[in-house]
Amino acid sequence: MSVLTSLVSTSSDEFTRNRAAYLEQIAELKTRRTAASVGGSEKARALHKRRGQLLPRERISALLDPGSPFLEFGHMAGEGLYEGVPPGATVITGVGMVQGRACMLIVNEATVKGGTMFGMTTKRHTRAQQFAWQHRLPCITMVQSGGGFLPDLANIFPDEGHAGSIMYNQVRMSAEGIAQIAIVHGPSTAGGAYIPALCDEVVIIRNQGAMFLGSPQLVYAATKEVSDVESLGGALMHSTISGVTDHMAENDSHALAITRDIVARLEPRPALRWPLAPAQPPRYDPSEIYGLFSADRRVPNDTREILARLLDGSELQEFKPLYGETLICGFANIHGYPIGILASNGVMFPESAVKGAHFMEMCCKRDVPLLFLVDTPGFMVGTTVERAGIAKHGAKFMTAMASANVPKYTIITGASYAAAYMAMCGRGFAPHCMMMWPTAHAGLMGPDQAATTLSMVRETIQKREGTSSWTPEERAAYEAPIRQEFTDFVSPYNYARNLWCDMVIEPTETREVMALLLDLAGRTKPIPTRMGVFRM
Repeated sequence: MSVLTSLVSTSSDEFTRNRAAYLEQIAELKTRRTAASVGGSEKARALHKRRGQLLPRERISALLDPGSPFLEFGHMAGEGLYEGVPPGATVITGVGMVQGRACMLIVNEATVKGGTMFGMTTKRHTRAQQFAWQHRLPCITMVQSGGGFLPDLANIFPDEGHAGSIMYNQVRMSAEGIAQIAIVHGPSTAGGAYIPALCDEVVIIRNQGAMFLGSPQLVYAATKEVSDVESLGGALMHSTISGVTDHMAENDSHALAITRDIVARLEPRPALRWPLAPAQPPRYDPSEIYGLFSADRRVPNDTREILARLLDGSELQEFKPLYGETLICGFANIHGYPIGILASNGVMFPESAVKGAHFMEMCCKRDVPLLFLVDTPGFMVGTTVERAGIAKHGAKFMTAMASANVPKYTIITGASYAAAYMAMCGRGFAPHCMMMWPTAHAGLMGPDQAATTLSMVRETIQKREGTSSWTPEERAAYEAPIRQEFTDFVSPYNYARNLWCDMVIEPTETREVMALLLDLAGRTKPIPTRMGVFRM
Protein backbone atom coordinates (compact mmCIF):
# COMPACT_ATOMS: atom_id res chain seq x y z
CA MET A 1 0.00 0.00 0.00
CA SER A 2 1.11 3.56 -0.63
CA VAL A 3 1.39 6.01 2.25
CA LEU A 4 -0.68 9.16 2.08
CA THR A 5 1.47 12.24 2.62
CA SER A 6 0.08 15.35 4.29
CA LEU A 7 0.92 18.73 2.78
CA VAL A 8 -0.88 20.74 5.47
CA SER A 9 1.00 23.07 7.76
CA THR A 10 -0.47 22.55 11.21
CA SER A 11 1.24 25.72 12.44
CA SER A 12 -0.38 28.04 9.88
CA ASP A 13 -2.83 30.76 10.87
CA GLU A 14 -5.49 29.24 8.62
CA PHE A 15 -5.15 25.84 10.32
CA THR A 16 -5.41 27.47 13.74
CA ARG A 17 -8.54 29.41 12.76
CA ASN A 18 -10.14 26.32 11.27
CA ARG A 19 -9.36 24.26 14.35
CA ALA A 20 -10.84 26.85 16.69
CA ALA A 21 -14.06 27.00 14.65
CA TYR A 22 -14.36 23.21 14.58
CA LEU A 23 -13.77 22.91 18.32
CA GLU A 24 -16.76 25.20 18.84
CA GLN A 25 -18.85 22.68 16.92
CA ILE A 26 -17.42 19.85 19.01
CA ALA A 27 -18.43 21.74 22.13
CA GLU A 28 -21.98 22.04 20.79
CA LEU A 29 -22.06 18.30 20.08
CA LYS A 30 -20.94 17.51 23.62
CA THR A 31 -23.57 19.86 25.06
CA ARG A 32 -26.31 18.16 23.04
CA ARG A 33 -25.08 14.70 24.04
CA THR A 34 -25.08 15.67 27.71
CA ALA A 35 -28.65 16.94 27.45
CA ALA A 36 -29.69 13.69 25.81
CA SER A 37 -28.07 11.59 28.55
CA VAL A 38 -29.65 13.23 31.60
CA GLY A 39 -33.04 11.57 31.30
CA GLY A 40 -36.09 13.06 32.97
CA SER A 41 -36.42 15.86 35.48
CA GLU A 42 -34.53 15.91 38.75
CA LYS A 43 -37.83 15.19 40.52
CA ALA A 44 -38.50 12.11 38.35
CA ARG A 45 -34.99 10.78 38.86
CA ALA A 46 -35.21 11.33 42.61
CA LEU A 47 -38.51 9.39 42.70
CA HIS A 48 -36.78 6.50 40.97
CA LYS A 49 -34.07 6.52 43.60
CA ARG A 50 -36.53 6.65 46.51
CA ARG A 51 -38.15 3.53 45.13
CA GLY A 52 -34.77 1.80 45.27
CA GLN A 53 -34.54 1.64 41.48
CA LEU A 54 -31.48 2.17 39.34
CA LEU A 55 -31.79 4.88 36.71
CA PRO A 56 -32.02 3.54 33.14
CA ARG A 57 -28.42 4.40 32.23
CA GLU A 58 -27.26 2.95 35.55
CA ARG A 59 -28.99 -0.29 34.57
CA ILE A 60 -27.04 -0.30 31.31
CA SER A 61 -23.72 0.26 33.08
CA ALA A 62 -24.46 -2.51 35.57
CA LEU A 63 -25.43 -4.99 32.86
CA LEU A 64 -22.43 -4.44 30.58
CA ASP A 65 -19.07 -6.08 31.07
CA PRO A 66 -16.73 -3.77 33.03
CA GLY A 67 -14.97 -1.39 30.66
CA SER A 68 -17.18 -2.35 27.73
CA PRO A 69 -18.00 0.49 25.34
CA PHE A 70 -21.64 1.28 24.68
CA LEU A 71 -22.29 2.27 21.07
CA GLU A 72 -25.50 4.26 21.25
CA PHE A 73 -27.86 4.61 18.29
CA GLY A 74 -30.27 7.51 17.98
CA HIS A 75 -28.87 9.40 20.98
CA MET A 76 -30.56 12.67 19.97
CA ALA A 77 -33.74 11.21 18.47
CA GLY A 78 -36.79 13.40 18.92
CA GLU A 79 -34.82 16.44 20.08
CA GLY A 80 -37.25 19.34 20.26
CA LEU A 81 -40.10 17.40 18.69
CA TYR A 82 -42.24 16.81 21.79
CA GLU A 83 -43.07 19.30 24.51
CA GLY A 84 -41.52 18.31 27.81
CA VAL A 85 -39.61 15.39 26.31
CA PRO A 86 -35.80 15.67 26.29
CA PRO A 87 -33.72 14.23 23.44
CA GLY A 88 -33.75 10.46 23.18
CA ALA A 89 -37.48 9.86 22.60
CA THR A 90 -38.05 8.02 25.94
CA VAL A 91 -35.88 5.05 25.00
CA ILE A 92 -32.15 4.25 25.00
CA THR A 93 -30.73 1.91 22.34
CA GLY A 94 -27.21 0.71 21.71
CA VAL A 95 -24.77 -2.19 21.51
CA GLY A 96 -22.55 -3.37 24.34
CA MET A 97 -20.81 -6.50 25.59
CA VAL A 98 -22.58 -8.78 28.08
CA GLN A 99 -20.61 -11.84 29.20
CA GLY A 100 -18.36 -11.38 26.20
CA ARG A 101 -21.35 -11.38 23.82
CA ALA A 102 -22.34 -8.32 21.81
CA CYS A 103 -25.99 -7.50 22.59
CA MET A 104 -28.49 -4.86 21.54
CA LEU A 105 -29.91 -3.06 24.56
CA ILE A 106 -33.33 -1.40 24.28
CA VAL A 107 -34.13 0.46 27.50
CA ASN A 108 -37.27 2.42 28.34
CA GLU A 109 -36.33 5.81 29.80
CA ALA A 110 -38.90 5.58 32.59
CA THR A 111 -37.90 8.94 34.13
CA VAL A 112 -39.40 10.65 31.06
CA LYS A 113 -43.20 10.43 30.90
CA GLY A 114 -43.03 7.01 32.55
CA GLY A 115 -41.39 5.54 29.46
CA THR A 116 -44.46 6.35 27.35
CA MET A 117 -43.94 5.68 23.64
CA PHE A 118 -44.05 8.46 21.03
CA GLY A 119 -43.72 8.12 17.29
CA MET A 120 -39.97 8.65 17.45
CA THR A 121 -39.77 6.09 20.26
CA THR A 122 -41.10 3.33 18.03
CA LYS A 123 -38.86 4.50 15.20
CA ARG A 124 -35.79 4.33 17.41
CA HIS A 125 -36.84 0.96 18.81
CA THR A 126 -37.40 -0.60 15.38
CA ARG A 127 -34.14 0.86 14.03
CA ALA A 128 -32.32 -0.85 16.91
CA GLN A 129 -34.08 -4.12 16.07
CA GLN A 130 -33.11 -3.82 12.40
CA PHE A 131 -29.46 -3.44 13.34
CA ALA A 132 -29.68 -6.34 15.79
CA TRP A 133 -31.37 -8.54 13.19
CA GLN A 134 -28.80 -7.66 10.55
CA HIS A 135 -25.95 -8.54 12.93
CA ARG A 136 -27.74 -11.39 14.76
CA LEU A 137 -27.34 -9.71 18.13
CA PRO A 138 -29.33 -10.91 21.15
CA CYS A 139 -31.82 -8.25 22.20
CA ILE A 140 -32.18 -7.29 25.86
CA THR A 141 -35.19 -5.06 26.50
CA MET A 142 -35.47 -3.29 29.84
CA VAL A 143 -39.16 -2.57 30.14
CA GLN A 144 -40.90 0.10 32.19
CA SER A 145 -43.44 1.82 30.00
CA GLY A 146 -46.90 3.28 30.24
CA GLY A 147 -47.61 2.23 26.65
CA GLY A 148 -48.39 4.60 23.83
CA PHE A 149 -48.84 8.37 24.09
CA LEU A 150 -52.42 8.61 22.88
CA PRO A 151 -52.22 12.08 21.24
CA ASP A 152 -49.47 10.68 18.99
CA LEU A 153 -51.49 7.57 18.10
CA ALA A 154 -51.13 8.07 14.34
CA ASN A 155 -47.36 7.77 14.67
CA ILE A 156 -47.18 4.81 17.04
CA PHE A 157 -49.98 2.42 16.18
CA PRO A 158 -51.22 1.75 12.62
CA ASP A 159 -48.23 1.65 10.27
CA GLU A 160 -45.08 -0.27 9.51
CA GLY A 161 -42.31 0.88 11.84
CA HIS A 162 -44.76 1.42 14.68
CA ALA A 163 -45.52 -0.71 17.74
CA GLY A 164 -46.76 -3.64 15.66
CA SER A 165 -43.40 -3.79 13.88
CA ILE A 166 -41.64 -4.01 17.24
CA MET A 167 -43.62 -7.14 18.09
CA TYR A 168 -43.30 -8.63 14.60
CA ASN A 169 -39.53 -8.15 14.66
CA GLN A 170 -39.27 -9.87 18.04
CA VAL A 171 -41.13 -12.93 16.80
CA ARG A 172 -39.19 -13.22 13.55
CA MET A 173 -35.83 -12.78 15.25
CA SER A 174 -36.72 -15.38 17.84
CA ALA A 175 -37.72 -17.76 15.04
CA GLU A 176 -34.23 -17.32 13.58
CA GLY A 177 -32.56 -18.10 16.88
CA ILE A 178 -31.74 -14.52 17.83
CA ALA A 179 -32.40 -14.43 21.57
CA GLN A 180 -35.06 -12.05 22.89
CA ILE A 181 -34.71 -11.31 26.62
CA ALA A 182 -36.73 -8.86 28.73
CA ILE A 183 -36.44 -7.41 32.21
CA VAL A 184 -39.62 -5.88 33.61
CA HIS A 185 -38.34 -3.13 35.89
CA GLY A 186 -41.61 -1.34 36.59
CA PRO A 187 -45.28 -1.06 35.58
CA SER A 188 -45.66 -1.83 31.89
CA THR A 189 -48.99 -1.38 30.17
CA ALA A 190 -50.48 -2.47 26.81
CA GLY A 191 -47.62 -2.66 24.32
CA GLY A 192 -45.29 -2.43 27.30
CA ALA A 193 -46.74 -5.78 28.42
CA TYR A 194 -46.71 -7.50 25.04
CA ILE A 195 -43.06 -6.67 24.38
CA PRO A 196 -41.81 -8.85 27.29
CA ALA A 197 -44.54 -11.44 26.70
CA LEU A 198 -43.16 -12.01 23.20
CA CYS A 199 -39.61 -12.60 24.46
CA ASP A 200 -37.87 -15.95 24.92
CA GLU A 201 -37.14 -15.33 28.60
CA VAL A 202 -38.54 -12.72 30.95
CA VAL A 203 -37.17 -11.50 34.27
CA ILE A 204 -39.51 -9.51 36.54
CA ILE A 205 -38.73 -7.72 39.80
CA ARG A 206 -40.75 -8.44 42.95
CA ASN A 207 -42.88 -5.53 44.22
CA GLN A 208 -41.59 -3.36 41.43
CA GLY A 209 -42.21 -4.87 38.01
CA ALA A 210 -45.73 -5.34 36.70
CA MET A 211 -47.30 -5.98 33.31
CA PHE A 212 -50.91 -5.90 32.19
CA LEU A 213 -52.83 -5.12 29.03
CA GLY A 214 -55.01 -2.66 30.95
CA SER A 215 -54.23 -0.78 34.15
CA PRO A 216 -56.42 -1.22 37.24
CA GLN A 217 -58.16 2.03 36.30
CA LEU A 218 -58.87 0.82 32.76
CA VAL A 219 -60.05 -2.55 34.05
CA TYR A 220 -62.53 -0.83 36.36
CA ALA A 221 -63.75 1.48 33.59
CA ALA A 222 -64.30 -1.48 31.26
CA THR A 223 -65.60 -4.15 33.64
CA LYS A 224 -66.21 -2.52 37.05
CA GLU A 225 -63.74 -5.03 38.48
CA VAL A 226 -61.69 -3.66 41.36
CA SER A 227 -58.02 -4.71 41.29
CA ASP A 228 -54.60 -3.47 42.25
CA VAL A 229 -51.25 -3.55 40.48
CA GLU A 230 -49.93 -6.64 42.26
CA SER A 231 -53.02 -8.80 41.90
CA LEU A 232 -53.58 -7.72 38.31
CA GLY A 233 -50.07 -8.04 36.96
CA GLY A 234 -47.42 -8.11 39.68
CA ALA A 235 -44.28 -10.20 39.71
CA LEU A 236 -45.55 -12.83 42.11
CA MET A 237 -48.77 -13.36 40.16
CA HIS A 238 -47.03 -13.68 36.81
CA SER A 239 -44.30 -15.93 38.23
CA THR A 240 -46.66 -18.30 40.12
CA ILE A 241 -50.06 -18.15 38.38
CA SER A 242 -50.04 -16.82 34.81
CA GLY A 243 -46.56 -18.12 33.90
CA VAL A 244 -45.96 -15.07 31.72
CA THR A 245 -42.59 -14.47 33.40
CA ASP A 246 -39.74 -16.94 33.92
CA HIS A 247 -37.50 -15.47 36.63
CA MET A 248 -38.36 -13.33 39.65
CA ALA A 249 -35.70 -10.98 41.00
CA GLU A 250 -35.57 -9.08 44.26
CA ASN A 251 -34.30 -5.78 42.83
CA ASP A 252 -32.72 -4.19 39.76
CA SER A 253 -29.24 -5.52 40.53
CA HIS A 254 -30.53 -9.07 41.02
CA ALA A 255 -32.49 -8.88 37.75
CA LEU A 256 -29.41 -7.74 35.86
CA ALA A 257 -27.34 -10.58 37.39
CA ILE A 258 -29.97 -13.12 36.26
CA THR A 259 -29.90 -11.61 32.78
CA ARG A 260 -26.11 -11.89 32.61
CA ASP A 261 -26.46 -15.57 33.52
CA ILE A 262 -28.99 -16.05 30.70
CA VAL A 263 -26.66 -14.42 28.18
CA ALA A 264 -23.73 -16.52 29.40
CA ARG A 265 -25.59 -19.66 28.26
CA LEU A 266 -26.25 -18.42 24.74
CA GLU A 267 -24.25 -19.73 21.81
CA PRO A 268 -20.62 -18.53 21.71
CA ARG A 269 -19.80 -15.37 19.86
CA PRO A 270 -19.14 -16.21 16.18
CA ALA A 271 -15.60 -15.96 14.83
CA LEU A 272 -14.51 -13.14 12.51
CA ARG A 273 -14.91 -13.92 8.83
CA TRP A 274 -12.16 -11.48 7.78
CA PRO A 275 -8.41 -11.71 8.42
CA LEU A 276 -7.43 -9.11 10.99
CA ALA A 277 -4.18 -7.26 10.28
CA PRO A 278 -2.08 -5.75 13.08
CA ALA A 279 -3.69 -2.44 14.01
CA GLN A 280 -1.65 0.68 13.39
CA PRO A 281 -2.38 4.30 14.25
CA PRO A 282 -2.42 6.79 11.38
CA ARG A 283 0.90 8.57 10.77
CA TYR A 284 -0.88 11.85 11.45
CA ASP A 285 -2.89 12.82 14.52
CA PRO A 286 -6.66 12.38 13.89
CA SER A 287 -7.33 15.52 15.92
CA GLU A 288 -5.64 17.48 13.11
CA ILE A 289 -8.82 16.92 11.11
CA TYR A 290 -10.28 19.85 13.04
CA GLY A 291 -7.87 22.19 11.30
CA LEU A 292 -8.62 20.87 7.81
CA PHE A 293 -12.22 22.12 7.54
CA SER A 294 -12.72 25.74 6.61
CA ALA A 295 -15.37 27.62 8.56
CA ASP A 296 -16.64 28.67 5.13
CA ARG A 297 -18.59 25.70 3.74
CA ARG A 298 -17.92 26.90 0.20
CA VAL A 299 -14.20 26.11 0.56
CA PRO A 300 -13.56 22.51 -0.60
CA ASN A 301 -11.66 20.01 1.52
CA ASP A 302 -8.85 17.70 0.44
CA THR A 303 -10.18 14.26 1.28
CA ARG A 304 -6.74 12.64 1.11
CA GLU A 305 -5.71 14.77 4.08
CA ILE A 306 -8.65 13.34 6.03
CA LEU A 307 -7.89 9.76 4.98
CA ALA A 308 -4.30 10.19 6.09
CA ARG A 309 -5.66 10.74 9.61
CA LEU A 310 -8.21 7.91 9.62
CA LEU A 311 -6.53 4.88 8.01
CA ASP A 312 -4.10 2.48 9.62
CA GLY A 313 -0.57 3.67 8.91
CA SER A 314 -2.12 6.35 6.63
CA GLU A 315 -1.92 3.64 3.96
CA LEU A 316 -4.26 3.35 0.97
CA GLN A 317 -3.98 0.96 -1.97
CA GLU A 318 -5.66 3.33 -4.36
CA PHE A 319 -7.65 2.07 -7.34
CA LYS A 320 -7.48 4.06 -10.61
CA PRO A 321 -5.79 7.07 -8.96
CA LEU A 322 -5.45 8.91 -12.30
CA TYR A 323 -9.02 8.35 -13.47
CA GLY A 324 -12.23 9.88 -12.11
CA GLU A 325 -10.19 11.83 -9.58
CA THR A 326 -13.18 13.33 -7.77
CA LEU A 327 -13.92 9.93 -6.24
CA ILE A 328 -11.08 8.27 -4.32
CA CYS A 329 -11.35 4.47 -4.24
CA GLY A 330 -9.00 2.04 -2.58
CA PHE A 331 -8.31 -0.72 -0.06
CA ALA A 332 -7.22 0.09 3.48
CA ASN A 333 -7.46 -1.02 7.11
CA ILE A 334 -9.03 0.57 10.18
CA HIS A 335 -7.80 -0.93 13.46
CA GLY A 336 -6.72 -3.94 11.41
CA TYR A 337 -10.13 -4.53 9.80
CA PRO A 338 -10.17 -4.51 5.96
CA ILE A 339 -12.26 -1.80 4.32
CA GLY A 340 -13.00 -0.57 0.80
CA ILE A 341 -12.93 3.24 0.70
CA LEU A 342 -15.12 5.37 -1.56
CA ALA A 343 -14.34 8.97 -0.65
CA SER A 344 -15.74 11.89 -2.59
CA ASN A 345 -13.23 14.62 -3.42
CA GLY A 346 -15.29 17.17 -5.30
CA VAL A 347 -18.14 17.11 -7.80
CA MET A 348 -19.02 13.67 -9.20
CA PHE A 349 -18.33 13.23 -12.93
CA PRO A 350 -19.22 10.31 -15.24
CA GLU A 351 -15.71 8.90 -14.88
CA SER A 352 -15.98 9.00 -11.08
CA ALA A 353 -19.24 7.05 -11.19
CA VAL A 354 -17.88 4.36 -13.55
CA LYS A 355 -14.77 3.96 -11.41
CA GLY A 356 -16.84 3.63 -8.24
CA ALA A 357 -19.13 0.98 -9.76
CA HIS A 358 -16.10 -1.05 -10.88
CA PHE A 359 -14.53 -0.79 -7.43
CA MET A 360 -17.69 -1.83 -5.59
CA GLU A 361 -18.09 -4.87 -7.82
CA MET A 362 -14.56 -5.95 -6.88
CA CYS A 363 -15.25 -5.45 -3.17
CA CYS A 364 -18.35 -7.63 -3.43
CA LYS A 365 -16.36 -10.38 -5.15
CA ARG A 366 -13.71 -10.23 -2.42
CA ASP A 367 -16.09 -9.76 0.54
CA VAL A 368 -14.64 -6.39 1.53
CA PRO A 369 -16.94 -4.00 3.45
CA LEU A 370 -17.47 -0.51 2.06
CA LEU A 371 -17.03 2.88 3.70
CA PHE A 372 -18.55 5.90 1.93
CA LEU A 373 -16.84 9.09 3.07
CA VAL A 374 -19.05 11.87 1.74
CA ASP A 375 -18.21 15.50 1.00
CA THR A 376 -19.58 16.47 -2.39
CA PRO A 377 -22.03 19.08 -3.69
CA GLY A 378 -23.46 16.50 -6.08
CA PHE A 379 -23.14 15.23 -9.63
CA MET A 380 -21.93 17.63 -12.29
CA VAL A 381 -24.65 19.26 -14.41
CA GLY A 382 -24.64 20.79 -17.89
CA THR A 383 -24.76 19.91 -21.57
CA THR A 384 -21.31 18.32 -21.71
CA VAL A 385 -21.86 15.79 -18.93
CA GLU A 386 -25.42 15.00 -20.03
CA ARG A 387 -24.12 14.08 -23.48
CA ALA A 388 -21.41 12.04 -21.82
CA GLY A 389 -24.19 10.01 -20.18
CA ILE A 390 -23.86 11.12 -16.59
CA ALA A 391 -27.37 9.83 -15.84
CA LYS A 392 -26.57 6.29 -16.96
CA HIS A 393 -23.12 6.32 -15.36
CA GLY A 394 -24.55 7.64 -12.11
CA ALA A 395 -27.16 4.88 -12.39
CA LYS A 396 -24.34 2.31 -12.72
CA PHE A 397 -22.82 3.61 -9.51
CA MET A 398 -26.17 3.52 -7.72
CA THR A 399 -26.94 0.02 -9.04
CA ALA A 400 -23.64 -1.34 -7.77
CA MET A 401 -24.08 0.36 -4.39
CA ALA A 402 -27.68 -0.77 -3.90
CA SER A 403 -26.91 -4.34 -5.04
CA ALA A 404 -23.84 -4.75 -2.83
CA ASN A 405 -24.51 -7.16 0.04
CA VAL A 406 -21.23 -6.53 1.81
CA PRO A 407 -21.49 -4.37 4.95
CA LYS A 408 -21.83 -0.69 4.03
CA TYR A 409 -21.15 2.37 6.16
CA THR A 410 -21.72 6.03 5.43
CA ILE A 411 -20.01 8.97 7.10
CA ILE A 412 -21.02 12.43 5.88
CA THR A 413 -18.14 14.75 6.71
CA GLY A 414 -19.19 17.83 4.74
CA ALA A 415 -21.63 18.38 1.87
CA SER A 416 -23.99 15.69 0.63
CA TYR A 417 -26.58 16.93 -1.82
CA ALA A 418 -29.14 15.74 -4.36
CA ALA A 419 -28.41 12.50 -6.23
CA ALA A 420 -24.94 12.29 -4.68
CA TYR A 421 -26.56 11.89 -1.25
CA MET A 422 -28.44 8.90 -2.63
CA ALA A 423 -25.57 7.40 -4.61
CA MET A 424 -23.09 7.66 -1.73
CA CYS A 425 -25.28 5.27 0.26
CA GLY A 426 -27.70 7.73 1.83
CA ARG A 427 -30.25 6.59 4.38
CA GLY A 428 -32.70 5.35 1.76
CA PHE A 429 -30.15 2.78 0.57
CA ALA A 430 -29.92 1.07 3.96
CA PRO A 431 -26.30 1.40 5.04
CA HIS A 432 -25.48 -0.77 8.03
CA CYS A 433 -24.83 2.48 9.88
CA MET A 434 -25.01 6.12 8.79
CA MET A 435 -23.02 8.71 10.72
CA MET A 436 -22.44 12.44 10.39
CA TRP A 437 -19.70 14.75 11.62
CA PRO A 438 -20.67 18.12 13.11
CA THR A 439 -19.58 19.74 9.84
CA ALA A 440 -21.97 17.62 7.77
CA HIS A 441 -24.85 19.13 5.83
CA ALA A 442 -27.17 17.16 3.58
CA GLY A 443 -30.29 17.82 1.54
CA LEU A 444 -31.82 18.11 -1.90
CA MET A 445 -29.85 21.32 -2.41
CA GLY A 446 -27.94 23.86 -0.40
CA PRO A 447 -29.61 26.87 1.28
CA ASP A 448 -28.25 29.39 -1.23
CA GLN A 449 -29.23 27.25 -4.22
CA ALA A 450 -32.70 26.67 -2.80
CA ALA A 451 -33.30 30.37 -2.18
CA THR A 452 -32.07 31.34 -5.65
CA THR A 453 -34.05 28.58 -7.39
CA LEU A 454 -37.33 29.40 -5.67
CA SER A 455 -36.95 33.14 -6.24
CA MET A 456 -36.32 32.47 -9.94
CA VAL A 457 -39.44 30.29 -10.07
CA ARG A 458 -41.47 33.08 -8.48
CA GLU A 459 -40.01 35.61 -10.90
CA THR A 460 -41.00 33.39 -13.84
CA ILE A 461 -44.56 33.18 -12.51
CA GLN A 462 -44.70 36.97 -12.11
CA LYS A 463 -43.63 37.49 -15.70
CA ARG A 464 -46.12 34.94 -16.98
CA GLU A 465 -48.95 36.58 -15.05
CA GLY A 466 -47.87 40.06 -16.06
CA THR A 467 -47.35 41.29 -12.50
CA SER A 468 -44.68 43.83 -11.72
CA SER A 469 -41.16 42.63 -11.09
CA TRP A 470 -39.76 42.90 -7.58
CA THR A 471 -37.00 45.05 -6.19
CA PRO A 472 -33.69 43.66 -4.91
CA GLU A 473 -34.93 44.31 -1.38
CA GLU A 474 -38.12 42.33 -1.99
CA ARG A 475 -36.09 39.48 -3.48
CA ALA A 476 -33.79 39.43 -0.47
CA ALA A 477 -36.76 39.45 1.92
CA TYR A 478 -38.30 36.52 0.03
CA GLU A 479 -35.09 34.49 -0.03
CA ALA A 480 -34.09 35.00 3.62
CA PRO A 481 -36.65 32.64 5.27
CA ILE A 482 -36.09 30.03 2.54
CA ARG A 483 -32.35 30.14 3.18
CA GLN A 484 -32.95 29.75 6.92
CA GLU A 485 -35.40 26.88 6.44
CA PHE A 486 -32.91 24.96 4.31
CA THR A 487 -30.05 25.78 6.68
CA ASP A 488 -32.04 24.24 9.53
CA PHE A 489 -32.93 21.22 7.39
CA VAL A 490 -29.40 20.29 6.29
CA SER A 491 -28.02 20.33 9.85
CA PRO A 492 -26.68 17.02 11.20
CA TYR A 493 -28.79 17.57 14.31
CA ASN A 494 -31.95 17.74 12.22
CA TYR A 495 -30.95 14.38 10.74
CA ALA A 496 -30.23 13.02 14.21
CA ARG A 497 -33.53 14.19 15.75
CA ASN A 498 -35.47 12.58 12.89
CA LEU A 499 -33.32 9.41 12.94
CA TRP A 500 -32.23 10.01 9.36
CA CYS A 501 -28.78 9.19 10.65
CA ASP A 502 -27.80 6.82 13.46
CA MET A 503 -25.40 9.11 15.26
CA VAL A 504 -23.42 12.34 15.12
CA ILE A 505 -19.81 11.60 16.04
CA GLU A 506 -16.57 13.48 16.47
CA PRO A 507 -13.92 12.91 13.79
CA THR A 508 -11.58 11.62 16.50
CA GLU A 509 -14.15 8.94 17.43
CA THR A 510 -14.44 7.65 13.89
CA ARG A 511 -11.75 4.97 13.97
CA GLU A 512 -13.04 3.43 17.21
CA VAL A 513 -16.68 3.51 16.09
CA MET A 514 -15.79 1.93 12.74
CA ALA A 515 -13.77 -0.79 14.47
CA LEU A 516 -16.75 -1.67 16.67
CA LEU A 517 -19.09 -1.75 13.67
CA LEU A 518 -16.74 -3.83 11.54
CA ASP A 519 -16.23 -6.32 14.36
CA LEU A 520 -20.00 -6.80 14.62
CA ALA A 521 -20.45 -7.21 10.86
CA GLY A 522 -17.45 -9.52 10.58
CA ARG A 523 -19.18 -12.07 12.82
CA THR A 524 -22.07 -12.55 10.40
CA LYS A 525 -22.14 -14.86 7.39
CA PRO A 526 -21.39 -13.29 4.00
CA ILE A 527 -24.32 -12.78 1.66
CA PRO A 528 -23.59 -13.26 -2.06
CA THR A 529 -24.19 -10.21 -4.25
CA ARG A 530 -26.20 -10.33 -7.46
CA MET A 531 -25.89 -7.09 -9.35
CA GLY A 532 -28.85 -5.38 -10.96
CA VAL A 533 -28.90 -4.56 -14.66
CA PHE A 534 -26.25 -2.01 -15.60
CA ARG A 535 -27.29 0.51 -18.22
CA MET A 536 -24.35 0.44 -20.63
